[in-house]
Amino acid sequence: MQRWRGLDGVPSGWGRCVVTIGVFDGVHRGHQQLIGRAIAHARELGLPTVLITFDPHPASVLRPGTHPARLTTLTRRAELVAELGVDAFWVLPFTPDLARVAPDEFVHELLVDRLHAAMVVVGRNFTFGHKAAGDVAELVRLGQRFGFAAEGVDLVTEPIGAAASGSTVTFSSTYVRACISAGDVRAAAEALGRPHRLEGVVVRGDQRGRELGYPTANVDCGEHAAIPADGVYACWFHHQGRVLPAATSVGTNPTFSGRVRTVEVFVLDSDEDLYGARVGVDFVERLRGMDRFDSIDELIVAMDGDVARTREVLGI
Repeated sequence: MQRWRGLDGVPSGWGRCVVTIGVFDGVHRGHQQLIGRAIAHARELGLPTVLITFDPHPASVLRPGTHPARLTTLTRRAELVAELGVDAFWVLPFTPDLARVAPDEFVHELLVDRLHAAMVVVGRNFTFGHKAAGDVAELVRLGQRFGFAAEGVDLVTEPIGAAASGSTVTFSSTYVRACISAGDVRAAAEALGRPHRLEGVVVRGDQRGRELGYPTANVDCGEHAAIPADGVYACWFHHQGRVLPAATSVGTNPTFSGRVRTVEVFVLDSDEDLYGARVGVDFVERLRGMDRFDSIDELIVAMDGDVARTREVLGI
């Protein structure tokens, strides 16, 4: 898959293609359906598929001081869409200038002049251009004017709870963030089609876990990462192509009156030195909340139970 960045990232001589546009944070099942639709059209037409995404998140520019929790890094996002079959991944820096571009200018400059789009596939709720003035109907109209087809794809909605309840949920990045924030990593995985992954670099912590017989890797996930609610989780740990079972603690270590929120991973059956390594942590199930224990012995008993429960959840 080709990866481009910036307005001038498209190679000279680029021919016609099918385009899909969005932030695609999380590449959840709704995104997967949308991207799959674009790829299917591209294959029918014998054309490549280009996915346009934005960095930083548009909300952080449109509403300064805010930033939605990040479900996927750009690198992870690119990996996921490449697995789906996208041919080119185009990252556009989202700036105040880009936010002020009128819908027709956005379409003409990006989709027509640079990409020579034959078809554009977006979500049914897609908006674009200054003050989100453009929608799917406007995209269709502009497509007729500039010579490309446009299609809006419905969002993925599924029933939840008892079948007779009539309750449904629409899969979206906002919904996934809410699940993760609540610690419901199983629901997040259902919407994502895979476990939620945190990525980061292993840094030095208090090294208290080693003293307790449970040496942990303290993972620095960077700013704005979507970190699950405080608690202990059964996880899969990714390092240099290997996937290992792990029990992960998220929180401030209340037993030791901690104040800094950390992600500490105990990798089962491994004593490897991981400092400085870039790793991934897939959250499978929340085992318990972040409790404060009255003694170190009580904490160790709880950690013993966490490891046993992790083995049970992961089937090892």
